[in-house]
Amino acid sequence: MLLLDLTFPDPPSNLAADEALLDLCDRGEIGGVLRFWAPQNYFVVLGYANHVRKEVHIELCQSRGIPILRRCSGGGAVLQGEGCLNYALILRIREGEFTETIVGTNRHVMEQQARALETLLGAPVQVRGCTDLAMGTRKFSGNAQRRKRNALIFHGTLLLRMNLELMGELLQMPSQEPDYRFGRSHAEFLTNIHVSADDAKAVIARHWKATQMFSGKLRIEGLLEKYLSSEWNSKF
Repeated sequence: MLLLDLTFPDPPSNLAADEALLDLCDRGEIGGVLRFWAPQNYFVVLGYANHVRKEVHIELCQSRGIPILRRCSGGGAVLQGEGCLNYALILRIREGEFTETIVGTNRHVMEQQARALETLLGAPVQVRGCTDLAMGTRKFSGNAQRRKRNALIFHGTLLLRMNLELMGELLQMPSQEPDYRFGRSHAEFLTNIHVSADDAKAVIARHWKATQMFSGKLRIEGLLEKYLSSEWNSKF
């Protein structure tokens, strides 16, 4: 698997880069890729089908200059910024392997991520809900998937040292809650794992055997236009 540790300076470019890698893999131009990126500025990102007003305190985000964007995959709305680490697995869909189905992909990737992070944290990591990672009943990673004909992207965020109080201020209670949340606020439900981004990247890359650096060209210009448009970001 190829390894790409690349953070663009702005959130729309980073979202576009994930989808650009998916498109390259779907066309057969690349095989599997593990990408890492770490945002430096706060932004809210919605799941593909989220309704903005149901998930986000729009006026408060606007007053603080925090963009509201939309990703290409499912899942719920999250606040990202300094203290988060994002990863993306881009994989070919192959008959007879875990990538063949949505459920199989969810289960396999989450189990592998849990095992990798247990070696770093020295404590049990549980797969909770559909695609959450948690320590006990406190979530520290949300994840989502998007599939095309020949390839898929499975990506997520690790909370390392995120401002959880701010997340509670800017996000509404989610319209869909996992069964283990029990109505808890963001600050009560989420937790940081307090490890360095470099250490987290190292254990995940080693677990997925991502050793060869990605050296291809990653063009995001066409997709970037989409992620900058209100038509896309406010479509629901």
